[in-house]
Amino acid sequence: MEAINIISIITIAFLGSFGHCIGMCGGIVIAYTSTKVDDKWGKTKQSFAHLSYSFGRVFTYMILGAMFGFIGGVATINNTANGTMLIVAGIAMILAGLSLTGKIKFLTLIEHSISKTSWYQNSFKNLLSTQSFYSFFLLGMLNGLLPCGLVYSFAIIAASTADPIWGAVVMGIFGLSTIPTLFSLGFFVGLFKKTGVRSVMIKLASIAVILYGVHTIYNGYKFLNEPDRTLLECHTP
Repeated sequence: MEAINIISIITIAFLGSFGHCIGMCGGIVIAYTSTKVDDKWGKTKQSFAHLSYSFGRVFTYMILGAMFGFIGGVATINNTANGTMLIVAGIAMILAGLSLTGKIKFLTLIEHSISKTSWYQNSFKNLLSTQSFYSFFLLGMLNGLLPCGLVYSFAIIAASTADPIWGAVVMGIFGLSTIPTLFSLGFFVGLFKKTGVRSVMIKLASIAVILYGVHTIYNGYKFLNEPDRTLLECHTP
């Protein structure tokens, strides 16, 4: 995978986690922190609990990435399809970036939450009632299933790799890059709720997402105009 892609994914995920992810998942982090994490626990034990939750979420993302990569591999049979898929992914990223600025409601429209279903609510309630580290991991996996515009956008990127392994890698990098913010949220809730901090991060994230979308569209354009170009050339140095 190109270095620019890896750096872009890390940058977008990290900045986006301050803005969009805190808004989407912050409530869940606060809920399990106040319910499952005992104030008498030491910092090491609390940190392990938060990391267990985060790795559960990343694990779900990687499974989704592998699935989308597999689907992309089956559906992608020529360079026209490859280029079209990348262009669609790029457009989705640009729309996501504009949505982060509040200009449009793209992310809001595609984030139809499953959190209101009885299955999700019962599972969430049961996992909140225990303090085992395994339950933190499962709670993270459950949260990873919640519809999220940024996750959808990167899922399209994962599909464009046309490979289950690379798809899992894309989503894994995305998930890992969101850990610092959501992990810290469990300890410093007030800091990330400050309007000034979130506002700056959202603006930076929107710019990064839009630029990555433009780069992805350019890759799609090259596929459409270079008959001999391969996916290997697009995703490796």
